[in-house]
Amino acid sequence: MPITSGIDVGTGAVKVAVFEVANGQEICLGKLVERVRQRDPLKLAGDIYDSVLKDAGLARGDIAYCATTGEGEALDFHTGHFYSMTTHARGAIYLRPDARAALDTGALHGRAIRMDERGKVLSYKMTSQCASGSGQFLENIARYLGIAQDEIGSLSKQADNPEKVSGICAVLAETDVINMVSRGITAPNILRGIHESMADRLAKLLKTLGTLDGVVQMTGGLALDKGLVEAMQDALVKAKIAVPIESHPDAIFAGAFGAALWGAFRHRRLTDMASAA
Repeated sequence: MPITSGIDVGTGAVKVAVFEVANGQEICLGKLVERVRQRDPLKLAGDIYDSVLKDAGLARGDIAYCATTGEGEALDFHTGHFYSMTTHARGAIYLRPDARAALDTGALHGRAIRMDERGKVLSYKMTSQCASGSGQFLENIARYLGIAQDEIGSLSKQADNPEKVSGICAVLAETDVINMVSRGITAPNILRGIHESMADRLAKLLKTLGTLDGVVQMTGGLALDKGLVEAMQDALVKAKIAVPIESHPDAIFAGAFGAALWGAFRHRRLTDMASAA
C-alpha cells in the first residue's frame, strides 16, 4: 500500500499531509499547518514535513511519492509538482465528494474552479492582481484594528449595520477603513462590510464558470473564516447561484491533500507503466 505526501507552500502558510491510498480507500495518516511569519518557507516546509512523518512513525524513505504544490517545486526532495488549481480541485473532492466547484481563498488571491467527480479541472477563473479580496488584505485590516486573526469571523457575525467598503482596490479599501475608524464605526460592522465586499467579488468569479451543480467547496485559509463563509452564502443567493457553498474544518489543507492524492495516482500510473515494459 503506497504512502504519498503533499506539501503546499503558500504565501501565508505551509501545509503538509501524508496519505495511504489503496483499494479505493484514502486514509490521512497525518497533517500539519504552520504560518510562515517571516521564516524561510522552504526550510519551514522541510521541518514540518519531517515532523508529520515522525508523528506518523515514518521516514522520508517510506514515501512512495512526495508531491508539491504552490511554491513547493523548489524543494529539492520532492518527486513531482502539481499546479495549485489542480490540487485544490482534488482536495475539494476529498473533503466533499459531491463538490463540483471549489473556491480557493488564499493569502494573495481568490480562485474559482469547476471540476468533475474525479477532481479534473474543467475551467477556472482568478481574481485580478488587486489584493482587496485576499487573506493578506484582511490580515492587514485586522492588524490595523488591533484584533487577532482568529477573532475576525466571530466579530463579523456580530455586525448589526455593516459599512460598505470599496471592492475595487486594496489601497482604497484600507483608506475606507481608516475613515470608518475615525467616524466611530465598530469593528464588527467594518469587518462585515469587508466580508460582503469580498464575497460579492468571489460570487461574480463563480458566476463566470457558467452553470454549476453539486456543491461549491471553499478551500484555503479564508475558508476557515466563519464571517466570510456566511457572507459567501448570502452573496450566492444575491447572485442567483442556485447551489450551496460549504466550508470544512480541514479546508486549509485542500492543496496538500490534493497533491498527495494526485501523487498517489501518478505513482500508480508510473508503476503500471514500469510493469508493462
